[in-house]
Amino acid sequence: MQGLLDSLPQLLKGAQMSLLVTLAAAPIALCLAIAAGLARRAPSRLLRWIAVGYVEIFRGTSLVVQLFYFYYVMPLVGISLEPVTTGILVLALNHGAYGSEVVRAGLGSVPKGQHEACLVLGMSAPLAMRRIIFPQAFVAMLPPFGNLLIELLKSTSLLSLITIFDLSFAGNALFQTTGRTIEVDGLVLVLYFVMATGLTLVMRRIEAWFGAGREKEFRA
Repeated sequence: MQGLLDSLPQLLKGAQMSLLVTLAAAPIALCLAIAAGLARRAPSRLLRWIAVGYVEIFRGTSLVVQLFYFYYVMPLVGISLEPVTTGILVLALNHGAYGSEVVRAGLGSVPKGQHEACLVLGMSAPLAMRRIIFPQAFVAMLPPFGNLLIELLKSTSLLSLITIFDLSFAGNALFQTTGRTIEVDGLVLVLYFVMATGLTLVMRRIEAWFGAGREKEFRA
């Protein structure tokens, strides 16, 4: 067991990379999700087609295939990216596509009366969306977004396929040198659990903060 503990810094280095990619990809995925979710409700047919095409492509194909395509195939046509950049981009595109469904469902959860009230007040559609509809929908989106964030963290385990030294890569390397499957996998599992728990607690605080903010607005 002492040998495994001596190798713990190696696992922590891999965990740091997994967390770094997660935190870098998450805001990009959020922006893509919101953009695609809103575009699917846009009056422009072209925007709706682009959004649907993006969502269906990245939801309908394997994340592994996407990673391989961006890292190994795109350089053949002159587009070459660093492994970490590729990992962040692909994870953001993939989870942004799933997140767009969360946005679409969240917007659909706002009562129609809210939309009608905006029309009566003479608000334009963009103004109503920005000031009334989206703030209400965003509160409903936060729990599913929290689940997607954990899925994003777990998806980083595939980054070893494109040579990134993440937690999965570090665990596999440690197994190759020690041959102790149960102990190594146990440490890797604990580290993933700790990171996921930390992200979950952060998301719950954000949900509580936004929920409290909405209550104050309604009281006012």
